[in-house]
Amino acid sequence: MTVVPADEKAEPVRYAYKASLIGSAHQFELTDGGLSWRIAGRSGLWLYTDIASVKLSYRPVSMQQQRFRADIDNAKGGRIAILSTTWQTATLMAPQGQGYRDFIVELHRRMQAAGSKATLIGGLGPKTYAAALALLAVLAIAMIALFVRALAASEWTGALFLVGFAVLFAWQVGGFVTRNRPRRYGFDHLPDVLLPPSVAKRSEI
Repeated sequence: MTVVPADEKAEPVRYAYKASLIGSAHQFELTDGGLSWRIAGRSGLWLYTDIASVKLSYRPVSMQQQRFRADIDNAKGGRIAILSTTWQTATLMAPQGQGYRDFIVELHRRMQAAGSKATLIGGLGPKTYAAALALLAVLAIAMIALFVRALAASEWTGALFLVGFAVLFAWQVGGFVTRNRPRRYGFDHLPDVLLPPSVAKRSEI
């Protein structure tokens, strides 16, 4: 399930993924006429100028940390979601980072070329993000209090456990919060943190 790259004649660009083990793949295609999609027996074609908004976000799960999502809204109220991973087996969620990135970048390019006035949003909503920060603050205060009590009681094992847990928590949750900071972006400046790293960039590291 990969992208078919567009050539100089602007051939259709395709992307597909399976949202679950049951059912067919969600299929998308960028054509000269617009964004074509086929999901669970339903299909449609959205003109690029009819796309009201695109929201990019970072959505890791336990089985796949490098997981990204694009929510695309139509001016008539429709919504489709595109994920950067696909289910292969009951225990395997495979990444499709490069294909997803290429498709999303090309979608923005075609929308811009069509004169789209869509709202481009990155990260979580402001209220959700504020709630997440508040929850993190409460958890941080609680962990600090537990750490101080462990030190006062000379519970070194417990203190070390809290330090290790805090580091792991900060690595996983901190990355989610940092990447998903609410933002607006333009067609020429897609937020790189909300897209999988490109193969070219990985090869340069």
